[in-house]
Amino acid sequence: MSNTVDAEEQRQLVRERYADIARDREAGCCDEGTDSTELGYDEADLDAAGGGDLGLGCGNPQALAGMTAGETVLDLGSGAGFDCLLAAREVSPTGRVIGVDMTPEMVDRARQNADDAPGEVEFRLGEIEHLPVADGVVDVVISNCVINLSPDKQQVFTEAFRALRPGGRVAVSDVVLTAALPDSVRKDPDSVAACVAGAEPVSELERMLVDTGFAAVDIQPKEDSATFIEEWDEDRDLSEYILSATIEARKPRD
Repeated sequence: MSNTVDAEEQRQLVRERYADIARDREAGCCDEGTDSTELGYDEADLDAAGGGDLGLGCGNPQALAGMTAGETVLDLGSGAGFDCLLAAREVSPTGRVIGVDMTPEMVDRARQNADDAPGEVEFRLGEIEHLPVADGVVDVVISNCVINLSPDKQQVFTEAFRALRPGGRVAVSDVVLTAALPDSVRKDPDSVAACVAGAEPVSELERMLVDTGFAAVDIQPKEDSATFIEEWDEDRDLSEYILSATIEARKPRD
């Protein structure tokens, strides 16, 4: 899907938006977000993650990933560390969690939140199109409503594939396009930076994953996500155009 914002401008819009959110949270201002219990998390998750929950997701990749102790987890666009902190509970004491985010303010926030995390958790500054992660060291890649923000999603999947060990898996929650967006939304810079205008159809995401080399690709839109997506915009019902979806795939062992 194309829009009128070029790649570098898109990255800057996203970086500025999430830097503002991180600063507001640090200042104690409660920026409105989705109630994470609507996304599939429970109160115990929210308590365990503390300040990492900013209500910025569109699903719960933890429920897909099936993490076990000793695994290495990579979170694309880790924000304030919510999903990383929850993953640490699953893979500790011998596992490892790596969060990558391109917004310095979010990385700083996540590092503060990780002070009391179980196991090994670290946050790295970087773009998900150019992951600061070695080849073949990750068991599972997770992400929560971030890949849609990338101007080069094919490159994101290529990097995820590179970082995964053979047999490793992708477990992602993201938004998908279900109907053509109005030009007023598609060309709006705020929509580009807010998990709307960058959404792709399921068929296009499937193509990208298969072209990258992934197998067992499975993308499932969630009709019930309309209940919180319709609250994302005061002027229109965005659930007429996008839905949250689960995105799963596996890197072949051969």
